[in-house]
Amino acid sequence: MARKNYLFTSESVSEGHPDKVCDRISDEVVDLFYRSAIEDGMDPGQVRVACETMATTNRVVIAGEYRGPKSVTPARIEAAARAAIKDIGYEQGGFHWKKAEIEILLHGQSADIAQGVDAADTKDEGAGDQGIMFGYACDETPELMPAPVYYAHRILQALSAARRSGKEKVLGPDAKSQVTVQYKNGKPVGVTQIVVSHQHTDESLTSAQVRKIVEPYVKKALPKGWIGKHTVWHINPTGKFYIGGPDGDCGLTGRKIIVDTYGGAAPHGGGAFSGKDPTKVDRSAAYAARYLAKNVVAAGLAKRCTIQLSYAIGVAEPLSIYVDTHGTGKVEEKKLEKALARVMDLRPRGIRDHLGLNKPIYARTAAYGHFGRAAEADGGFSWEKTDLVKAIKAAVK
Repeated sequence: MARKNYLFTSESVSEGHPDKVCDRISDEVVDLFYRSAIEDGMDPGQVRVACETMATTNRVVIAGEYRGPKSVTPARIEAAARAAIKDIGYEQGGFHWKKAEIEILLHGQSADIAQGVDAADTKDEGAGDQGIMFGYACDETPELMPAPVYYAHRILQALSAARRSGKEKVLGPDAKSQVTVQYKNGKPVGVTQIVVSHQHTDESLTSAQVRKIVEPYVKKALPKGWIGKHTVWHINPTGKFYIGGPDGDCGLTGRKIIVDTYGGAAPHGGGAFSGKDPTKVDRSAAYAARYLAKNVVAAGLAKRCTIQLSYAIGVAEPLSIYVDTHGTGKVEEKKLEKALARVMDLRPRGIRDHLGLNKPIYARTAAYGHFGRAAEADGGFSWEKTDLVKAIKAAVK
């Protein structure tokens, strides 16, 4: 029997975290290829990108494979990277958008991989790699996300907005949050521990002074009544956070996969998302699995839903579809599995067409989670829509 009373913790990191800087640059490269393909009249469905980024003190290395328009030159990739770093807010001595050395080591996609993925007269377009992908939804928050990661993101989004607006000029781009949520009778009811580590541009600031700045934003981001007299605060617990970003800690693409998904409340497949075009099913099929899980919960067919999809490289059809409603479902899981396969084409091309993924939409996914952002003002994503509710209900009758 599932536990009803417990504590669960999730974290988030800001767009200025070293790993998130790298995710952003990698996704800017993906967007550049799509944008250029559309401008050049090339079929965007032919774009292939697998881009990894490393960032350290005033140095960025961009490596990987691609297939796309010849108009995407190293100079344009470098310009996109610098623009991303500038937008994030890095103009400090150890990491500056203008001064950082940027090395580009991208090369053409492997012909062996291409022949497995590309469509031909005798086969449909295959998956870009083997793998398992998970999607999850629950009724804990308005966006059907687990409460701990949802509110950890909201805290940092509020602080980022205050920094970018100039209201809190003393805050730097690098930040982390963590919330421990108390569950009673299976429902989130409050927060017992709050952690915020936030870079500051004034080296003399104490933890107490930083707390005075960030506390109002934390309180506003959390539901009313969730912070009480027994809530423990940990604000800049090391004492000082002046040196931040890649100058303080080396960053890499794809190292924050739990932050990107469900905060540990649900399984994660084998692959990261950022830097990959949507023929890579560890990105697109994870989006599809979330889309389906969210629609199952939005349809009132379960309070919690986990979906697993699996693929083999070069094979179009998913190898398996697994649904777990964690004892909350109103229909049999086997019935749901068959229904979901009917309401959405889960082949790689079908996912991309259904969700509109052959577009330059990826840079905005790079921070504050790939899921739980349906509102246009929050950078809403197609896989967060609940437009399959009627179709799923009809399919399980």
